[in-house]
Amino acid sequence: MKQILNLLSIFSIILFQNCNLNDCGQACFTPPNSFQFEFVDATTNENLFINNTFNKNEIQVINLTDNKNIDFTFIDENDYNILSINSISWQTETVEYSLKIADKDILTLYVDADAKRVNENCCSFTHFEEIRIENSNYTFDNTNGIYTILID
Repeated sequence: MKQILNLLSIFSIILFQNCNLNDCGQACFTPPNSFQFEFVDATTNENLFINNTFNKNEIQVINLTDNKNIDFTFIDENDYNILSINSISWQTETVEYSLKIADKDILTLYVDADAKRVNENCCSFTHFEEIRIENSNYTFDNTNGIYTILID
């Protein structure tokens, strides 16, 4: 009987030694960040959709590789007028988009989303190799992730 208990104890130790508890508890998944743009007058800093210089119905985002239109969201609530592109880096790719408003070239967005999924602090997220905004002056706010495009 003592041998059976010893064998059972040894077997239990071996069995539970292979179990590894996740230090994180529950893993999290962070989708790729959206690219958010606000368009302001370079001199007055006034939002160009609020003052009706631009019309949200005249926005085009075009993939320069195949000239196809890219889906975007325009958020216009409570004096918050932001263009949001959510489709970048769900797959490994390099994108180059042209953003036009009323047939006027506003900017070119280049993103090297030869993206790497990185795991830190028990959460995975996308790391971009390179992000460039060309043909326009802008600022970037790290706290809210919004690119403010300065229009002359």
